[in-house]
This record gives sequence, C-alpha cells and structure tokens, in this order.
Amino acid sequence: MSFKLYNTPQGIYLSLLKLTDAEALLDLRLRNRKEHQQYEPLRDHDYFTLESQRQLINQRILDAQQDSAYMFGIYLLSGELIGQITISNVVRGVGQFADIGYFIDHERQGKGYTSAAVQLILGYAFRSLGLHRVQAAILPHNTGSRRVLEKNGFQAEGLARRFIKINGEWQDHRTYAILAEDFLPQEQKSQ
Repeated sequence: MSFKLYNTPQGIYLSLLKLTDAEALLDLRLRNRKEHQQYEPLRDHDYFTLESQRQLINQRILDAQQDSAYMFGIYLLSGELIGQITISNVVRGVGQFADIGYFIDHERQGKGYTSAAVQLILGYAFRSLGLHRVQAAILPHNTGSRRVLEKNGFQAEGLARRFIKINGEWQDHRTYAILAEDFLPQEQKSQ
C-alpha cells in the first residue's frame, strides 16, 4: 500500500513509512532523543539502532495489512522526514475507533506541521478507514500537543490516572477524542 496525503499550503505530506525510511527515522529519533524524552517511555539503547527501526517499520507494515495500525511519516514537500504520526489500536465491530500519536522534530515545532498532519490523518481515519472515533492521550503539561488537538476539534474528556509509564514513571494523561460527525459534518448531513 503506497499513497501520499498532501497539505500543499502547509508544505507537508504523509506517507506510510517503508523499510527504505528506516535510516531517516533513526536519524530523526537520535536528533530528538533528549528533547522528546520527557514525553516518551524509557527505551533500551538498542531501540536507537537501524535494525530496531527496520523491525518497527516492518511490524507496522504487517499491522497495516491486518488493519490494526498505520504508521505514517510526516515529510516536507522536499521529501525530508520531519516527524511521525500513527493510528494504532484500531477497533472494529461495534467500536470503530483508534488512537493517534505523533511527534515532530523539535526544530520544526511551532510551524503548524503537526496540526496539518493531524488534520490529514483524521481525514484518512474517517473517510478511508471508516472510523467513528479517534482518541489521543497526552501529558497534562504538554501544551503544544494540547493546542494541536484542540485546533483539530478534539474535545477533552477526562484524566486517566497513572495511565502510561513515561520517562520511567507512571503518569496521568489527559484524554481527548473527536467523532466522525464532528470532523465530517457536511458529509454526515447528506447521508
């Protein structure tokens, strides 16, 4: 499966990560390791190797084939990988929901790239995957991520106590969600 989702005015596109992206993904992770650590789980040293990034991408390719997760790179129109955004934990049946998570190169923050990437991924989640709900959980002090979600129409739903082990400690997360009818109001009204 190979396709691209464009936001040309913002100067980015999304594409499912391929094994050929492993080196660029590793470089991105290494450049951002220190700055992003406060928002991420502790990782073993071998996570930051080319082989580990290849394994991660390969697993996500298999996940996409099984409709359980989709890992996209966030690229500048020049082709430079500047971030990642993932739809994961896809639930079908009566649920029809998934989680999203993302990160952007710390030197590219504040330029609207992440907001544009979330907008693109929501279009894919609701139109192509037919999901009903997309949710995210962020650390309460992560104001940049909160702004990204709110700009895209997510609503805060509550506090998940000691939800995910981040940087070696169980930490509370603020939960957010958006429904298809919030994102696609014109299309929903015509059905």
